[in-house]
Amino acid sequence: MIRSVGSALIILLAPARFAAAAEQGQLDASPSLFAVMAAINAAGYDAELDSPSNHPLREMVRREVSARKPPVIEQLKRFYNMHRQSDPVAELSQYISFALSVEGPPDFKFRYRSVDVPPDAAALQELPQLMATFYREAGIEELWNKAQPAFEQVIGRYHEPVTQALLEVNAYLRNPTRGYLGRRFQVYLDLLAAPNQIQARSYGDDYFVVLTPSPQPQVDDVRHGYLHYLLDPLALRHGDRLQKKKALLDFALPAQALPEYYKNDFVLLATESLIKAVESRLVRGTPARKKDLVDQALREGFILTPFFAEQLPLYEKQEQDMRLYFPEMADAIDLKKEDARLAGVQFAERPRVRSVKVEPAVHKPEPVGVYKTMEEAERLYTARELDKAKESYLKVLQETGEKPLHAKAYYGLARVAVLQRDPEVAEKLFQKALELGPEPQVKAWVLVYLGRLADAAGERESATKHYQDALAVEGASAAARQAAEKGIQQAFKR
Repeated sequence: MIRSVGSALIILLAPARFAAAAEQGQLDASPSLFAVMAAINAAGYDAELDSPSNHPLREMVRREVSARKPPVIEQLKRFYNMHRQSDPVAELSQYISFALSVEGPPDFKFRYRSVDVPPDAAALQELPQLMATFYREAGIEELWNKAQPAFEQVIGRYHEPVTQALLEVNAYLRNPTRGYLGRRFQVYLDLLAAPNQIQARSYGDDYFVVLTPSPQPQVDDVRHGYLHYLLDPLALRHGDRLQKKKALLDFALPAQALPEYYKNDFVLLATESLIKAVESRLVRGTPARKKDLVDQALREGFILTPFFAEQLPLYEKQEQDMRLYFPEMADAIDLKKEDARLAGVQFAERPRVRSVKVEPAVHKPEPVGVYKTMEEAERLYTARELDKAKESYLKVLQETGEKPLHAKAYYGLARVAVLQRDPEVAEKLFQKALELGPEPQVKAWVLVYLGRLADAAGERESATKHYQDALAVEGASAAARQAAEKGIQQAFKR
């Protein structure tokens, strides 16, 4: 089932289960999603290509893939045209579903039984073979590695507000920070898609939120997805209690702004009503603003939001967590009282549309001083203007005495040395970066590179130790972990 709110939020629920479990609340980039988005951009996905909110990485990847002229591109274009959708959000949605449903590069095989594949992804059965060919012919692994500075910059922008939002939810619901055993909540940043979209997926025990570029971090939507991750299974577990109140569903049927799937599933409607009530308690603002959120939810057809908004202050005053208190709230729904409340509701004709600013965020200052120099150095490195990049990294060393920035500059100089085929100098520079106490994401990549240099020198034991050390770095990026795991499994070959 696909649910859409305006053109920004899509939630798809499917019965599939992922075998792997990961730490909840992880914020990262996905090599599978990156590859799929690179493919459809090359095949004709031009949605909002002129928007100023696009990330520059999208144009860079489109340009590089075009220059490489992979032979499979004509087949990809035919495939893409055969699966075009009238709604650009739905068009993007099917490819996100596919990317989250496959094992990823280099084979892109579906990760579970065909009967469990989400419907929109199942319609793309021919895509795995095309993706495997495209990944190889277009050199996507190289582009993925070149894209890491861009992803790390955006992840850094999201990290603090997202972490804070999830901590606030955990504190409010009194949820243990490790969540439910065997389940995970994962946020992926997609920098190659049309901007200002949030897409969410729930597959069995795993919940995914995919964010595309936006001027402001889309933290409220991450929080909304996390509330679904925690409260959906709770509502399903006590669905029998909620079904006893199902007669109230009749009041929601005339609500024009309410999507049809809520009108067909009272448990679903009750869960969303609770989530909106919790959001009204968590939002910063005056009591009037909080009440306005509750009233707006009611006018859109989420008929139990006022009830839950009245119950939550009682929940806050007692000591049980939400998992234990929820049954008490469900039992407390008074049909007569809600009949009286809902009898005179004037429903809205359409949901409130959230406006999205497309101009650059005014509060975000441009980098200055040494930070501007470092950003320019990374840009030049990504563009493979190696001599100019080297000059900028050396300039960083002159402009500051801060060790983490020196470590990052030496890391940059070492990567330049690698591309200039000077492994001895590269190894010395990587070691220098390690000695200066680099940030976790830089440290993990330094260790991966040292492992690759050791592999190239035939020192397999030393290489494996570096890869293992990289995996042990807390805060390492997904790309670095993936590279380290690959290095442990097989010696690196240039």
